[in-house]
Amino acid sequence: MSERRKELVVWVRSDLPSNYDDRKAIVTAALESGYFNIVTRDKDESLRKLGIFNTILLRNRDFIEDDEVIGKLIEIRGPKDLKEASRLKGKVKYVVISARDWKIIPLENLIAEFQTSDTGILACASTPDEAKLFAETLEVGVAGLVIEPSSSASLKDFHQFTAREALTIELTPAPISKIVPLPSGDRVCVDTCSLLRSGEGMLVGSQSSCLFLIQSECAECEYVAARPFRVNAGAVHSYVLAADGKTKYLSEVRSGDELLAVDTKGNCRGVVVGRSKIERRPLLLVEVDLEGRRYTTILQNAETIRLCTPDTPISVSELKVGDKVLVKVEKGARHFGHSIAETIMER
Repeated sequence: MSERRKELVVWVRSDLPSNYDDRKAIVTAALESGYFNIVTRDKDESLRKLGIFNTILLRNRDFIEDDEVIGKLIEIRGPKDLKEASRLKGKVKYVVISARDWKIIPLENLIAEFQTSDTGILACASTPDEAKLFAETLEVGVAGLVIEPSSSASLKDFHQFTAREALTIELTPAPISKIVPLPSGDRVCVDTCSLLRSGEGMLVGSQSSCLFLIQSECAECEYVAARPFRVNAGAVHSYVLAADGKTKYLSEVRSGDELLAVDTKGNCRGVVVGRSKIERRPLLLVEVDLEGRRYTTILQNAETIRLCTPDTPISVSELKVGDKVLVKVEKGARHFGHSIAETIMER
């Protein structure tokens, strides 16, 4: 998997305008833009009726969520303010930096100092240019942004700097070495809240070190209509790659989880699970051989299940030994879904 910066924490301040209607408009625009951490005024409880979001209150210089102080606001005017911020390392979840006239140098110092700390640096940004600058400072950037929009309409301009970075995965063509029909077992259909395209699906496999690209049921066939939101992913024991880069067992997938949709070029996007269905069906073992190591996935034995190849998706009913299918190969192993540098043999 390609390297990417951690997803930014994003807060939106709706508490700044003096006019209630302006504050309400910012909350509405924030929710429509997909921002769910919103700073509000104590007296603006009625704004919570606009939707479900995490309410953060600013009292004096403390950011409070669920009666717990989660952050401290530090306005940087000079070296003494920088020292005050440094003293908060490890004592609060976030240090929120407002640096009006002295922006980059203090942030560079704090990012470097806090990089190995449990305390994250959030930077206040009132323009998209500031957001971009703060997100890229010292290459790693801040842990997050506190957007201070000039108006509700300006929030949409921040999206390109706060959205999750594009992710690509290296896929390898692997020759099929064995295809074996199996008795019935429990398999999982993952129905997402997105429409998946031809050549796009999920990475699934019996070993976390080799995941097979299973296309969604986006292709029409004579027996059933297309279900482009669905990936008939495989047996319950299988791993599936989630949007956070970890693996999950298919048996653990639940409504509201975010899994990774991947296309044949390795382009990825997060998709939300609407439901997962476990049903007993005839199964099929598919094995590939890569550099002397063999990897498998177990799928439902039905023509609507297609593996992605370098050319075109192919139904498992048409697979032959020697066909090449796309897989994601990973060195090391997984522990509770996390990639680790450990030798584990899975067969």
